[in-house]
Amino acid sequence: MADRLLAALIPGSSGAVRALRRLSGGANMETWSFDLEHGSDTEPLILRRQPGSSGRNATDWNELAIADEAALLSAAGATGVPVPTVRHLLTAGDKLGQGYVMSREQGEALPQRLLADARFAAARNKLAWQCGHALGQIHRVPVDALPAGLPDHSGPILFEHAQSLLDTHDNGSPVLQLGLDWLRDNRPGSQSKALVHGDFRNGNLLVDEGGLVAVLDWELAHLGDPVRDLGYLSANVWRFGADAPVGGFGQYDDLLAGYEAATGQRPAMDEIIYWQAYAALFWGTVCLIMLEKYRSGEDASLERAAVGRRLSEAEIDLLLLLEGKLP
Repeated sequence: MADRLLAALIPGSSGAVRALRRLSGGANMETWSFDLEHGSDTEPLILRRQPGSSGRNATDWNELAIADEAALLSAAGATGVPVPTVRHLLTAGDKLGQGYVMSREQGEALPQRLLADARFAAARNKLAWQCGHALGQIHRVPVDALPAGLPDHSGPILFEHAQSLLDTHDNGSPVLQLGLDWLRDNRPGSQSKALVHGDFRNGNLLVDEGGLVAVLDWELAHLGDPVRDLGYLSANVWRFGADAPVGGFGQYDDLLAGYEAATGQRPAMDEIIYWQAYAALFWGTVCLIMLEKYRSGEDASLERAAVGRRLSEAEIDLLLLLEGKLP
């Protein structure tokens, strides 16, 4: 693989790929870290690669092609969103499959460290505002600059898809069905359509001592209601046991102030709570799917069992949100 990466990035030139190693995580995508040496320069890079031939992030939730993911990163970066820089989109001639190479930014993404380590104390004080501002920048990316293959989950499409997933997996949770019915019956009156990151949360944010460095993991991006991203970030599951409502590190006022600075708009709290309920439904459905995969023997890994057992947590969060008892 190292020789092919070198040939793809520096055609016909001398150099070397060093410290090539696969990073953990990612059920559908491979992520590789490596250094590209060329002359006196060393460039830290990341390879995101799709095994197989489809070129799509084939999950139960999304159908974004990996080439579109790379194009999306470039479009977001061009409008000021802090993202890694795409260096190369793999071609058939590279013989590495479907994927792309991007810059490897420096920072920490592990939530437990971001929420507890003293060296991130100053970053935590400003991170909610920075996240709000970054989300505002994401939602202002011109629709005509987005890749044509970006899925549209606006309006009722999102809930039709959620119902289909529940039905496909034997609708094994009455609480999730209750939550989905409530979401359909209580949709916000004013709805807009914009680029939505879809998985903007603590764990997908690269942070250093100065705050937000880069927004990662765009494979669930789609067109939809932009407030969904704000509710998702502040969902209880992504607070990782901390008290602060925004990602476990910040407050709603700071999040909304950053968003308003970028967009001139300040979503109402009832909209954010609404999308927190959707986030609980989303996470609960993921847990349900993982549980069914484990029980059926399709994937009897410990990871699937560990995620599946968290279904009850999502159900509790959803019930508390519907009763107005979750801050």
